[in-house]
Amino acid sequence: MKLDIFDNVDSVARNGAAAIAAAARSAVAARGRFAFAVSGGHTPWIMLEALASEDVPWHAVHLYQVDERVAPAGDPDRNLTHLQQSLLSRVPLAPDQVHAMPVEARDLDHAAAEYALELQKAAGSPAVLDLVHLGLGSDGHTASLVPGDSVLGLTRVDVGLTAVYLGRRRMTLTYPVLNRARSVLWVVTGSDKSAMLRRLLDGDGTIPAGRVRRESATVVADRQAASQPAGAAH
Repeated sequence: MKLDIFDNVDSVARNGAAAIAAAARSAVAARGRFAFAVSGGHTPWIMLEALASEDVPWHAVHLYQVDERVAPAGDPDRNLTHLQQSLLSRVPLAPDQVHAMPVEARDLDHAAAEYALELQKAAGSPAVLDLVHLGLGSDGHTASLVPGDSVLGLTRVDVGLTAVYLGRRRMTLTYPVLNRARSVLWVVTGSDKSAMLRRLLDGDGTIPAGRVRRESATVVADRQAASQPAGAAH
């Protein structure tokens, strides 16, 4: 696991965007397409806005969601709402290149299974995403893989559903598909993340984030989050 530390949130966002763009160019050159999944959060929305200005072969990009809250279309709780504002309104992605999680469905279990099939459209079977962008919660969660939830135990499906967490159920990618990804980009900012970032860097499997495969993983963090990191690999 590689750790890159930057002075502030904006620097983290810009460098994260540059990393995604470079991965996109490499994937398209090698395989003719770039399938990646993004998480939500304040810094990621800044990062994705910056990504819109990067050199990306958008014609060959397929964009997926790492997780999504079960909420109506346009709700400010929805990651998709912010994804549309920060990135989708700024880049030439066709509707069939954007794969939103179907959290408005009446039957969420069926919808999760359908999204797993959606992953296979651009990422193969089993689905192998070129890049997954992940965040880190102050409780050690990543995606919507939250402490104590039964979703942590899903080992045979790529998409699962959580119980209510901070007021909403979530649909989320699960460990199998996260751990098949060719690369993982962790974006971590803020002093409230410093303790969990140390545990992530140390490979602490007792937190949900620590169970994500470390090979081909890069952490971009600001100095507040990376204060006194233990066991960091540079």
